Amino acid sequence: MPWMETCVMDERTKFVGRLLAGEKMAPLCREFGISRVTGHKIWNRYQQDGSRGLYNRSRAPHKHPNQTPFEIEQLIVRLKREKPNWGAPKIRELVSRKYPTLQLPSTSTVHSILDRHNFVKKRRARNIFRATATYLSEPEQPNDLWCVDFKGQFRMRNDDYCYPLTISDFVSRYLFTCEALDSTAARPCFSIFEEAFQEHGLPVAIRSDNGNPFASGNSTWNMTRLSVWWIRLGIKLERIEPGNPQQNGRHERMHRTLKLEAT
Repeated sequence: MPWMETCVMDERTKFVGRLLAGEKMAPLCREFGISRVTGHKIWNRYQQDGSRGLYNRSRAPHKHPNQTPFEIEQLIVRLKREKPNWGAPKIRELVSRKYPTLQLPSTSTVHSILDRHNFVKKRRARNIFRATATYLSEPEQPNDLWCVDFKGQFRMRNDDYCYPLTISDFVSRYLFTCEALDSTAARPCFSIFEEAFQEHGLPVAIRSDNGNPFASGNSTWNMTRLSVWWIRLGIKLERIEPGNPQQNGRHERMHRTLKLEAT
């Protein structure tokens, strides 16, 4: 014999039906496994609302003591229609000036009211950039791999910041370039790399981290103008894993010496 499926509504309907047939409350409650208080509640709801009373009722409170009065909410909406370019702080200030005796909600509540009435423009979700490491080679000859990075930033005596761009050879540890720049922008890097290529030749690959101007999270394949230029020159790209500077350890060790000598 197959199992018979049942639900709460079926049980309540059977319970009320047997009460209507003349059965007693107490024995029925024991049979259905409910208390007499629950049994009387089901019966009273049925007598009051009919079959609709057998459905579960919402547990949401009927009144919210902190709810903004309807009149104030409509006033906020009306002023927003008059001033469509104003945000919640200005709308709240306007209401307080026109109606100084009103107890106004907070700015965040005004913003919630405007959002509920579709007056707040939704911001486009930002592309979450998750950098990933590439294959890291094991070079054996000079010019097989160059390492590049910015050595942080230094505040000079004139209170300006200096961003040293450093380029070194992985095998020989020879420092090709240490050029002081005023930012990490890509434009001045082109001439620096061009001079290094003309003097020392093109490397097989260049290893860098995932920061500007070597990589970008807002472009296809995280490419930048600088990295695209390298590829067009036939240079392979190698990027270390985020948070693992030891993958470019020889270059970082050179930075340590540079900092000791310079500062």
